[in-house]
Amino acid sequence: MLKMTTSLGELAAATPSATRVFMRHRLDFCCGGRRSLAEACERAGLNPAEILAELEQEAKRGDGAPRYELLAQGELADHIETHYHAALRRDLPMLIEAARKVERVHAAKPTVPAGLAAVLDELLAEMENHMGKEEKVLFPMIRRGQGGEAVYMPVRMMEREHDGHAEQLIKIRELTGDLRAPAEACATWRALYHGLATLEAELMQHIHLENNVLFARAVQPR
Repeated sequence: MLKMTTSLGELAAATPSATRVFMRHRLDFCCGGRRSLAEACERAGLNPAEILAELEQEAKRGDGAPRYELLAQGELADHIETHYHAALRRDLPMLIEAARKVERVHAAKPTVPAGLAAVLDELLAEMENHMGKEEKVLFPMIRRGQGGEAVYMPVRMMEREHDGHAEQLIKIRELTGDLRAPAEACATWRALYHGLATLEAELMQHIHLENNVLFARAVQPR
């Protein structure tokens, strides 16, 4: 049963369709996943009863959303690497190139997202470093069945880095007018913003699965 006292992370883990509702209303279910639904709605100026009703409607649809919380720890780590890590390495460099082109070609326009390519460059560098630590250190520990105190510090380090990634998503929103392309935007400009919206959704789901499912289970006392 869905409750207003349940955290966003728990709701997203137990009812994967909830993430669609959270994305629609810009509720942070990844780095802010420990907040209760009631607290998150209050911070965002939303009516928690209305959001709860939306969550219940999404849950009733039964659209077959993957139940990642049912995967074993090693299987979930594999999924995160093969889907989210691989997609970010594939897509983010192309978005950086598109941002550079838009900034160069439309430099004279007041609506140009000046500085966007630099932010994306920084995000890619930080994500490569972050994903490397997960793939070489933390995920192998989790696959070996290590948990509790053995993984507590590396997990907390990864969570702090996730907070930094969330801040960069906010910067991207600020530079792009909330990812809304202006009327004069060319096809590349519009495609760039569409790609950034996909990147944001994927990164939020990526962080959610780590913070609220994989890591939450790993740090449980053994």
